[in-house]
Amino acid sequence: MSRDGGKRVTPGGIGNPRRRLLVGCTFVAVVATVGSLYFSEVMRFHPCELCWYQRVLMYPLVVVLGVGALEDRAGVWKSALPLSVPGIGLAGYHTVIQAGSSSTDCVVGGGCGGVYWEGLGFLTIPRLSLLAFVLITAGLIGVVLSERRGVS
Repeated sequence: MSRDGGKRVTPGGIGNPRRRLLVGCTFVAVVATVGSLYFSEVMRFHPCELCWYQRVLMYPLVVVLGVGALEDRAGVWKSALPLSVPGIGLAGYHTVIQAGSSSTDCVVGGGCGGVYWEGLGFLTIPRLSLLAFVLITAGLIGVVLSERRGVS
């Protein structure tokens, strides 16, 4: 029996903190993507223009983060942060418009100020998007910090 209790320990395994962060970020991006498709394809909510822009920033994160997690690439943050940080700004702006109940006209779909769904009494679709982008960005900052410290 080996000193590690018979378990094989691999440096790039799921036990590595950086990889766990990347897997978590990927999971958040997948849930956000599936959720947005559920709202539009199953619930038949027509996405407004700001929702489309948020989708343009979120959907590629599934692939970028997924490949980064699979291959344990610390440098994936260089490709993912340019998608997640503007996503925070866009979803934040959308949340402000919605909270102000402004009837800001959008060219595509419904009005950006409309509330089509509300969960737990306060979560709206733009707030869910904002939460997803914030969680992904926070995880990526953790990846950056682990890379800077030399933690694998």
